[in-house]
Amino acid sequence: MTETARPEHRPEQPEGGGTVQPKPAKKPKPQTMLEVTETQRIGPHMVRVFLGGPEFESFPANEFADMYVKLLFNQDGTVPAEKLDLAQARASLPADQVPVTRTYTIRAVDPVNKELAIDFVTHGDEGLAGPWAQRAEPGDRLLLQGPGGRYAPRPDAFHLLLGDESAVPAISRGVEFMGPGARGLVVVEAESAEDVVELDAPEGVEVRWLLRDGAGHSEERLVDAVLPALGGEWPEGPLQVFAHGERGGIKALRRLLRERGVPKEDLSISAYWALGRTEDRFQAEKKEPIGKIE
Repeated sequence: MTETARPEHRPEQPEGGGTVQPKPAKKPKPQTMLEVTETQRIGPHMVRVFLGGPEFESFPANEFADMYVKLLFNQDGTVPAEKLDLAQARASLPADQVPVTRTYTIRAVDPVNKELAIDFVTHGDEGLAGPWAQRAEPGDRLLLQGPGGRYAPRPDAFHLLLGDESAVPAISRGVEFMGPGARGLVVVEAESAEDVVELDAPEGVEVRWLLRDGAGHSEERLVDAVLPALGGEWPEGPLQVFAHGERGGIKALRRLLRERGVPKEDLSISAYWALGRTEDRFQAEKKEPIGKIE
């Protein structure tokens, strides 16, 4: 996700030597406490958790294909018992007692059955959200903050959707948001054939899977696959790109897209994780040069 650059603006000082008041803090996004209704294992490394309960109807769903929420966890992997003010918690609690957030795409919203679904990539006991999802049972509660989102497929564009397992939920929603006449290419990197899921893409949108099969992650794997998958020719006309996944690979994709002159306004790109980094270290590095995609 990118922002349009704006010229620097320096507000004038008020007459009489007063000072300019600082901008008010952003209003925190709403929180919703939902309950697990069901879980499904949809691959060796992915669990789908369905969430509903009394607060479902107050969840402010939006119309973006990449609608996402922040999930709140205590640092021991449990879920806060009630809604909380994160800014106040950070100001008043010791660092090791402050709840942390994990960002996840909403896979589906079902207003009839009054539940939503979130897909979790799992790697055993590693992390907070994945292990929670593997243990989740009906009646367990989960605290969501949001949602946010910015990406929606345009009907006039050729669509290029790129990523790894972590981007599958968002890519799945992206192709489902496309009209029947949409044109495009999806390239997804995954560990093995067992991780491949069927994407409900329009007939004119080709789907290709890149399987590591134990070869490990490579920053260049997606980049090297894009042009051959396009038949050696870069698409002509309007192009809309959605590229998300491991940070090194996404940086390599960004260089390719910059070389090809893809405008920022036609590009949704960010890293969901970084190889060799814990989630908290990865989040902290987003503010450092190593964590910048743009």
